[in-house]
Amino acid sequence: MAGPFLCGGRPRFRRSGGAEGNQRRRTRVFRFCDGVSTVRDFGPDHIAKWKNLHWIFGFYTSDGTRLLYCHYASPADMAPWIGKMESYVRPDVVLAMEASSSITRDTLDAVFPEKEVYSQEDAKSIMKNQWKADDYRTAQDLPQGYSPDRMVDILKERCRYVIRRGATLNNPHIPKGYFAGWEKITEDHAAKLRALVQDYLSRASATDTATA
Repeated sequence: MAGPFLCGGRPRFRRSGGAEGNQRRRTRVFRFCDGVSTVRDFGPDHIAKWKNLHWIFGFYTSDGTRLLYCHYASPADMAPWIGKMESYVRPDVVLAMEASSSITRDTLDAVFPEKEVYSQEDAKSIMKNQWKADDYRTAQDLPQGYSPDRMVDILKERCRYVIRRGATLNNPHIPKGYFAGWEKITEDHAAKLRALVQDYLSRASATDTATA
């Protein structure tokens, strides 16, 4: 039996013409194994980005040369899975915020000798490659560098970052059963997909209007 899979890749962007001229289309390509694999280090940033995406899942022959069928998924279709992932990482996100709020000047003094002005090298020893050169310049609140209060804020930001990194999931899969009963698009793929997207957008707009 032919084995369906999706090829891995990075997001691609393109602009469409015609009536949809200024809409920005985003396509994300994943690999299919026992389920659809997603990304490494899945966390709150992915959740925020993916909530409003439209998804296309393509299933191919085992040699990858022929498309068997596609599934279209609207943001509403993907909401249960994304919501489940969001619930999974939420405790760690809360911990990151709570832990960072406990950082004080005493914490700063435990990291550095006490002083009134801290250098960019001091800031880099905390944020490392998390920030770019412009970020370090923008964060300066003194002509010569950073005040103690600003350095406490930088420590808090680093604390949140470090805990968030630990709060990520390694390539969570969308299980095969999630697609059970979904419509299979087997012909006129582009036209059918456009129709499904337009239908979803029309229904979403009508709902927004009714609840306004």
